Order: sequence, then C-alpha cells, then structure tokens
Amino acid sequence: MIKFRFHDLEIWQQAIEISDSLFDISNQLNANRYYRFAEQLRGATLSISNNIAEGSGSSSNKDFAHFLNIAHRSAFEVSNILINLSRQSLIDINTCNELNYQLNLLCRRITTFKRTLFR
Repeated sequence: MIKFRFHDLEIWQQAIEISDSLFDISNQLNANRYYRFAEQLRGATLSISNNIAEGSGSSSNKDFAHFLNIAHRSAFEVSNILINLSRQSLIDINTCNELNYQLNLLCRRITTFKRTLFR
C-alpha cells in the first residue's frame, strides 16, 4: 500500500479512531431522520482528519500549522454538536462526555504537534 506522510501521524490516527464512533452516531441520526444533525456531524468530523491530512502535504510548516488550526477548530465544532445532541436526548450524556474527553485529548495533541513544527 502506498503511504502518505499523514498515515504515520498519531494525531491523524486518533482523529480517524474518533470518527468511527462519530460516524456511528451520524448513521443513527440518519436512520431516525435527523438528517441535518447527521450531515453537520459528518462534515465536522471529516474536517478534523481531512485537514490534518491536507496540511501534511504542505510545502511549509506555517501552511501545515494553518491546516492544524482548522482541524482543531473542527474538533470544537464536533464537541458543540455532541452537546446539542445530548441536550436534545439524541445521544446519552456518557457518550457525549467520553467523546468530548477524546476530542479534548486530540486537541491537546494537535497543539503539541503544532509546536514541534517550529522548533
């Protein structure tokens, strides 16, 4: 298999792992006809790993950092969506809390990784 640089990035791997759970939630929302919630969650979820991947192909660390900022912000968007889903009783609070915990760890790792780009 051909490997791109991002395949070896732990932050990308973690984003993909989190997205598995988020896609499951999105699929449940779709099945229950909450299409807009499902679409918004999928889009924000994909944005995290997509921007890490896209940024890894940048020709400069400054450009890569820009894409990492977008990925970071997308994680915040996902967290907001999860909170709204929980408040509407569309996901349980434990699921919301666990995914927010994972997103928080990912955000911290993205920030730490971004700092290494400028050392």
